[in-house]
Amino acid sequence: MLALFLAACSNEAPSREHGSIGLFTSLPILWSETPDLNDLLHDDAPPPHWALGALQRHGTVRALDALSGAGDTLPLPQDAILVMAQPRPLAPDENVALDNWVRGGGKVLLFADPMLTAHSIYALGDKRRPQDVVLLSPILRRWGLELRFDDEQAGGQRVVRLAGKEMPVNLPGTLALIRESRGCKLLADALAAQCRIGSGEVIVVADAALLEDGNAQDFKARADVIEALIEQFGR
Repeated sequence: MLALFLAACSNEAPSREHGSIGLFTSLPILWSETPDLNDLLHDDAPPPHWALGALQRHGTVRALDALSGAGDTLPLPQDAILVMAQPRPLAPDENVALDNWVRGGGKVLLFADPMLTAHSIYALGDKRRPQDVVLLSPILRRWGLELRFDDEQAGGQRVVRLAGKEMPVNLPGTLALIRESRGCKLLADALAAQCRIGSGEVIVVADAALLEDGNAQDFKARADVIEALIEQFGR
């Protein structure tokens, strides 16, 4: 049913520039937040999250529940792009599978928000609730990065420039290089980092406000940010 849902959500034929886009997220990108999943099957169901269409323009979106499959390998083709948007904490075997996949040539676009500001209808402790605080220190350290958060910064949405586009942020984190690495560079005053890891590449953004509002009126501008970040690979 998930495959049919993803196909129905696309208004455009996907680009074949990338054969597959993996999506690993706790955010309501695939499914809108609703007390009853059956509500999504009604004619008056909420429209799909704008980010889903933006990703589908780059290939077939494949939702992942776990990052370690048969043989402890990541269940995506090596030439795919994996989008991790405020993911849950990774199990040890998932950290290993993800790192191996990247070093073998995989590309990861990671939104890692240390203080998610999105409203959720689900209570704290509900497994359906998005991950409020991202917990990815092991894999980030493996890649030579540390996610930091200034708890004295002023709240409220503001705009920063990243990959040539204006991107909304709200209580963002920053990234720091924990060891010298010729393969890593910090972007947008350390809001993001781009690292070459083995034969692969990782772009980490220390905020997820871009993705918070699935019905944002400025969805086209937000989609352009995702487009620009994907095009940043290899630069």
